[in-house]
Amino acid sequence: MHTKTKNIMPYAAAVIFSAIFGLSFLFTKKALVTISAFKLLSFRFLLAFIVMTILVIFKVISVDFKNKPFKELIITSLSQPVIYFIFETYAIKYTSSSYAGLFIALIPIAVSIMGIYILKEYPSKIQWCFIVLSVAGVFYILLNDFTSINGNNMIIGTVFLLLAIIAASIYSIYSRKISAYFTSFEITYFMMGAAALVFNGTALLIDIGNGNITDYFKPLLSKEVMISVLYLGILSSVVAYYLMNYSLSKLPASRSTIFANLSTIVSIVAGVAILKETFRYYHVIGSVMILAGIIGTNYFSTVINIKNQGAEDKL
Repeated sequence: MHTKTKNIMPYAAAVIFSAIFGLSFLFTKKALVTISAFKLLSFRFLLAFIVMTILVIFKVISVDFKNKPFKELIITSLSQPVIYFIFETYAIKYTSSSYAGLFIALIPIAVSIMGIYILKEYPSKIQWCFIVLSVAGVFYILLNDFTSINGNNMIIGTVFLLLAIIAASIYSIYSRKISAYFTSFEITYFMMGAAALVFNGTALLIDIGNGNITDYFKPLLSKEVMISVLYLGILSSVVAYYLMNYSLSKLPASRSTIFANLSTIVSIVAGVAILKETFRYYHVIGSVMILAGIIGTNYFSTVINIKNQGAEDKL
């Protein structure tokens, strides 16, 4: 029973962090109405770092970074959350939360492609077919949205999303590699600290340049912004990233990232139901293409791994 529960935990963690991330697009979109992207990111990760530091100070959780591979940890932290969230936040500004959530579902595909160069893992022919299907779904939605008045914004937002996906893929691969040396909390704590330093440093420089340094925390007077910062800083940063790092330490990166599909569904439902975002027939067709491609790619990856394992056992 204990072993069964232990095996379920990584999957339960993946479901929870995916649901939290799915709603994060909604809170980000609502906050960006009254606050700049960099200021939102600075408050979010500052709060996350403060919360985690309090846990360390009171010895609720311990950390030890001595004699561990810092180079890989820095690469992981810069790729996500720093680089990833710069592009994701601006992408949400130019597109919709439902579209961003749908597009981010391509991360497992990007991980598979990047695995060719970093992990020397090569997709099969049938996996390539599903990869092409997912990419085609994105372009189908993009081409249809380009005919609308927001077509140019969709192009800009899509480019930002592509760059965010590349950063997230690098994070997924390196997080898996460094999990042998660092605990899930240590990885998350360093990530939050790096993001807090970069984003607050940038936001401070911007305010100093504009002569608004005395109004640095003024946006937090807004109830909408405060609620978003609390959700994004505590749930979406501390809790979700801890669960993600835990899941990545127990599951292969490609299998853990498949749960981005759940984030996609949550973000689409939240965007349409709460923000009243438009979701047309071609969004449905494109969504089916993208999700079918992602599920197919990961399904046949699992089948191939099982066959390979069976062949090795016979030897």
